[in-house]
Amino acid sequence: MRAVVQRVTEAYVKVEGEVVGEIGKGLLVLLGVGEGDDNKDLDYLVDKVLGLRIFEDDMEKMNLSLLDVEGELLVVSQFTLYGDVRKGKRPNFSGSAQPDIAEKLYNEFINRCIEKGVKTEKGVFGAYMKVGLINDGPVTIMLDSKKIF
Repeated sequence: MRAVVQRVTEAYVKVEGEVVGEIGKGLLVLLGVGEGDDNKDLDYLVDKVLGLRIFEDDMEKMNLSLLDVEGELLVVSQFTLYGDVRKGKRPNFSGSAQPDIAEKLYNEFINRCIEKGVKTEKGVFGAYMKVGLINDGPVTIMLDSKKIF
């Protein structure tokens, strides 16, 4: 699984012009599920996202997690995180999971975050979405459950 995590002061996702999810201070997570991903990958990313110490403490040092600041989470499915452009210029998405598997893991990611007490909003899996955000910092972190970066 892959995630692009952005610290935000606010973010929203729209489908067909209608807001389907929005948050205040917290994290926007663009989440991609890869071929062969399973619960081990899910466990890793949930733990990593919720535990990332990328919020500032009283000394203005990145030392606090989303849980520490009681921040909110907006999770948007993003299969294009598995776009491979090493050959040519048109992305190859063969590394992304089949939609039924990806949707199951995407929803499980969201459920686990909710179970941890995090206010979690989401996009609509498989829909054409428009995402808006105010990146705070800016702070953007890339995660991969296979730890390739």
